[in-house]
Amino acid sequence: MEGPRGADPGERSPLLGSGSGRWRGRAPPGGGPGSFQGRRLACAAVLLAELLERVAFYGITSNLVLFLNGPPYSWEGAQASQALLIFMGVTYLVSPFGGWLADALLGKFGTILLSLALYLLGMLAFPALAASGPRQALCGKIALVSLENASSLAANATLPPCSQEGAGRYCSVAVFAGLALVGLSVGSVKANITPFGADQVKDRGPEATRRFFNWFYWSINLGAIVSLGGVAYIQQNVSFVIGYIIPTVCIGISFMVFLCGQSFFITKPPDGSAFTDMFKILAYSCCSRKRSRELRTNSEIQEVLQQPRKQSLFEMAKMSHGGPFREEKVEDVKALVKIIPVFLALIPYWTVYFQMQTTYVLQSLHLKIPAISNVTTRIHTFPAAWLTMFDAVLILILIPLKDKVVDPILKRNGLLPSSLKRIAVGMFFVMCSAFAAGILEGNRLSIVKVKTINQTIGNVTYYAADLPIWWQIPQYVLIGFSEIFASIAGLEFAYSAAPKSMQSAIMGLFFFFSGIGSFVGSGLLALVSINAIGWMSNHTDFGNINGCFLNYYFFLLAAIQGATLLLFLIVSVKYDRQRSRTNGVTANGRT
Repeated sequence: MEGPRGADPGERSPLLGSGSGRWRGRAPPGGGPGSFQGRRLACAAVLLAELLERVAFYGITSNLVLFLNGPPYSWEGAQASQALLIFMGVTYLVSPFGGWLADALLGKFGTILLSLALYLLGMLAFPALAASGPRQALCGKIALVSLENASSLAANATLPPCSQEGAGRYCSVAVFAGLALVGLSVGSVKANITPFGADQVKDRGPEATRRFFNWFYWSINLGAIVSLGGVAYIQQNVSFVIGYIIPTVCIGISFMVFLCGQSFFITKPPDGSAFTDMFKILAYSCCSRKRSRELRTNSEIQEVLQQPRKQSLFEMAKMSHGGPFREEKVEDVKALVKIIPVFLALIPYWTVYFQMQTTYVLQSLHLKIPAISNVTTRIHTFPAAWLTMFDAVLILILIPLKDKVVDPILKRNGLLPSSLKRIAVGMFFVMCSAFAAGILEGNRLSIVKVKTINQTIGNVTYYAADLPIWWQIPQYVLIGFSEIFASIAGLEFAYSAAPKSMQSAIMGLFFFFSGIGSFVGSGLLALVSINAIGWMSNHTDFGNINGCFLNYYFFLLAAIQGATLLLFLIVSVKYDRQRSRTNGVTANGRT
């Protein structure tokens, strides 16, 4: 079907003419309620598919350590944690490849559909690994090994180092194969479903795009709540078989939603690999600069070379300046180079953000956790991981308020901040979250010096402070506020600032740098654990953190984020000014 005037060749736009009234095929002015007119079905399908995908993703991550720690696998705690870290790393670091695959070969729709199919195949491994019969068929019989859990010993006992000698990883090949397949698929979906959804409303203007990103992030957090609140509880208290079948079914439904949606989705064909062009242009520009420097050593031709010396690094690669590349390709690479510093500045943000699932949970295990009343004789305690739902619930409440009330008021008064300014606000909130966690940890350590309480979580006894876990709520709330500003605005910036030919690739880079932030946090934690620093080294009790200085680690993260925030403000002001000048030149050129 033919798209509107100015659409890309080969672009399928089934709904561009499905509106009604005088705004048929065009964006209503002002981006009001009619922003999604004629696109609601396509947007709803994308949001539903993403919601179901998040249910499946958190269905894997929320209890993977518990699954591998428990029988019949009985992996060491470090081994199970390593499996989760590898999985999380793969999901983020593979995103640029997913973007390249969409831009160069399959297009966004084809890449998402293929990724969801592989996702489903990988998810099928987990119910099989949880069920006795299929597990034995895949992995064989269990080789029994005697294990000793150092964390379960008495508080005053002398603990030996936690040895891994003789402790194998039962069924490791099947487990890592399933995790790798799911991780590759998650990364590819991450890189493409966000820009694909924004493509459905892009011609309706930036207001429609902004609103889509609000609701897209809302769907992500609704999926997280469903999975953390329901699926994870089923896995822990009912059955891992049922707990893994549910997310597998969710991915199957997500795949069917996308497959059936091709009749009303706006799809665009691949238009070449942005990464390939980028590396070619960068290589040519660097070589040309080197040759230019060699020529400048000859003083006899200095006058001839004065004009090229004023050219930027990339100008020499353009055909108009004697280079082999088209003007628009070079401009796309220049735009990418301007975006990368913003992504780099977000690394400390992601480093603090991922503490919510790691050190914040570790801190909560050493606070007083209340019991949950139940009809059975077995005592259940409030799952520490459920505190992450405070963040998700806050986002579910505030995003509709922001979208329907706050943003329209700010826009009417000309006060709606740019995406970069919103990212800066999010950085401030995440810095406050780390600072609040540090203050709480300092208070916790002062209490445990006087008195500890024993509490059993699962099969492990923790020596906690007599301080309610609810004191952690402020740091989770601050993380939630930071997400509403920084994470949503980061997605919006990555999409809107990206050249059309590089949207999937740049979205992949956005998630790639998120993964780097996670690994930076792990690296910092390892650094402060060495004997010379000793903040996280407890050589007398490997089972708790009462002899550590986790508060110093939190304060270090807050300081790094604060310094980055100051640098980011400088970068963002320069970028906004440069973009305003570029838009002004473009507007004058049209008139």
